[in-house]
Amino acid sequence: MGLFGPSKKEIWEQLAAEIHANYVPGGFWKGDRVEARVDNWMLVLDTYIVSTGKSTITYTRMRAPFINLNNFYFKIYRSGFFSEIGKLLGMKDVNIGYKKFDDDFVIKSNNEEKAKSLFSNESIRALIEEQPSINLQIKDDEGYFKEHFPKGVDELYFEVTGVIKDIERLKELYELFAEVLKELYNIGVAGWENPDVVL
Repeated sequence: MGLFGPSKKEIWEQLAAEIHANYVPGGFWKGDRVEARVDNWMLVLDTYIVSTGKSTITYTRMRAPFINLNNFYFKIYRSGFFSEIGKLLGMKDVNIGYKKFDDDFVIKSNNEEKAKSLFSNESIRALIEEQPSINLQIKDDEGYFKEHFPKGVDELYFEVTGVIKDIERLKELYELFAEVLKELYNIGVAGWENPDVVL
């Protein structure tokens, strides 16, 4: 226990124990991470740092590669958080028909029908509402100098500024990923097979 409460390491080790995952200590090139399994999918929780020249910003992220059977993409974030994001990939605003949820969140997708099916899941909406800030999306790969996925493999991706050390929030985030992956399978977006991608 540090001066400002439990360390990230302590919290993440506790998370790994509670969700039956692996805590992997960091090495020289990679920071520590939690690797968790949901059926055939592997979730990775870690942090990464972006240098802005004069300072650095740390982000917490969770990722889960999966086989995307029909190139479905979405991005969801709280209203007012981003502005013109998501016009890429032909994404447009989607209202799912739950007024408070539609008011509180912006959903962009390239397939309105699939997005409505996904976010009609009550558990998924409840878990999203629990997150104080959220930027959850399906993206195709990590871009330049990072992992490039095989054709047909995308990832469910969450990131937020700062280091999350709230154990309940981390457990809810893990639960959200599990629910979204299972629902993506149920609506015919995610293949059941392991995509065999190492993050």
